[in-house]
Amino acid sequence: MKRVVAVDLGGTKVAAAALHDRDLGPSTMHPTDLSSRDALLAQLVDLVREVRGLGELDAVGIGVPSVVEFETGRVVSSVNIPLADVPLREVLGEQLGAPVFVDNDATVAALAEAHDESLRLVARNLVMLTVGTGVGGGIVIGGRIYRGCTGGAGELGHTIVAVDPTGAVPEPGRFPQPGSLEAVASGHALDHLAQAAAAEAPDSELASLPDGTRAVLGADAVRAAHDGDPVALRTVERWAEHVGIGVANAINTFDPDEVVIGGGAALAGELLLEPAQRVAHQYAVPGLGSSTRIRLARHGVRAGVLGAALLAVHELEDAASPAPALVPPAGEGAIG
Repeated sequence: MKRVVAVDLGGTKVAAAALHDRDLGPSTMHPTDLSSRDALLAQLVDLVREVRGLGELDAVGIGVPSVVEFETGRVVSSVNIPLADVPLREVLGEQLGAPVFVDNDATVAALAEAHDESLRLVARNLVMLTVGTGVGGGIVIGGRIYRGCTGGAGELGHTIVAVDPTGAVPEPGRFPQPGSLEAVASGHALDHLAQAAAAEAPDSELASLPDGTRAVLGADAVRAAHDGDPVALRTVERWAEHVGIGVANAINTFDPDEVVIGGGAALAGELLLEPAQRVAHQYAVPGLGSSTRIRLARHGVRAGVLGAALLAVHELEDAASPAPALVPPAGEGAIG
């Protein structure tokens, strides 16, 4: 029976749990040490050792909020944690004496959502949108993570959903690009919508929530909408409709079994889900999406460690049964 340790590394907390056979133990959680690269690496090593338990450690899976070169386990770029350009697989593997598999946190969360709590595969083809401060994504095809040729597939927040068709294509700027899904459907986008709505309706419950001490935020809009404030309800609905455009794009591109919406946005519940479902079905190509289930994420804060555990298990399985090498067609070969 395999024993792996799963690590979910975030900008504010790091959680880990041990998986023995199909039994994922309780998560151990600590604030993320962001003081330096070396301090964070030491924290990860200590955390794995803390939760591994008795017996041989077969592998470690770790999800990080970063662009990852999966084949080498190198963190290509990272905004919120000090691990940019760190060969994380190599560094942790040397210190822990076990294989380490590193992937993007949204990607491993998508893998978790394709499975139930008992690690049984329940959706072979799944797309996940993680809607929080930004918009990320993960893709599962045939029960396995789809990474693309560089390992970075799934950046669904950077798909362009709004460009003026009468003008020239605008010059690209900083990410998120204007007109991208992240620009119109992220948590920051809801903040802006809430602030504009509060300014237009100063007598609304939404406008009164911050008591003048701070700007209105998207979380205020969700809270007021749950209380029935009509201004907040329309604000959240408009934002959720933008999320629905992203869901429609996922359906039109992948025709998946499920599209899952996760991240902090899932706290909006049906206020998010119903408009997103409605718009997604309106914008899906006829014939697509009729069998696609659109739902909120089921695993919550547990998704990161569950997905990291599955990542390690799948990679161990693939290593035991390696795929056959690709052979070029007759008459074709490498150039140079």
